[in-house]
Amino acid sequence: MPQIPQSLHELSVGQLSARSGAAVSALHFYESKGLISSTRTSGNQRRYSRDALRRVAFVRAAQRVGIPLATIRDALAELPEERTPNRADWARLSEIWRGELDERIAQLHRLRDHLTDCIGCGCLSLETCVLSNPDDVNGEMMTGSRLMPERRRPPEPGRPTGQP
Repeated sequence: MPQIPQSLHELSVGQLSARSGAAVSALHFYESKGLISSTRTSGNQRRYSRDALRRVAFVRAAQRVGIPLATIRDALAELPEERTPNRADWARLSEIWRGELDERIAQLHRLRDHLTDCIGCGCLSLETCVLSNPDDVNGEMMTGSRLMPERRRPPEPGRPTGQP
């Protein structure tokens, strides 16, 4: 039986980019973050196994729904022998990620609903401000953009007390 040349099992970074739709710079970034891996030829060129196509597709799909790269990397690292994710992996991970996405959606709804409270206030330190300082302790004591109460200057010689 004839052997299939190794070059047919491997993709250059340009080929992986063309096939996956990801920019070469994105592929280098994914590799630097441990999402995909490559080997080097004797001429020091990167070569990716064909399963990198599925890994890149997995990463890009997860990114599109808002999953952070660190979370994606952790999920890929949990796969046995760093294998390529399959449909069952995606189903399992999407169930886990659904809760995170639901919480982010709820947070965005809260931000949207309170956005008009801060527009035009100028100080962003209102007692009800959930955007800039949701646990604003100083807002309970005073209003305004100051963190510290204003200090009074000592009276200058010859100037009556209480005047600026």
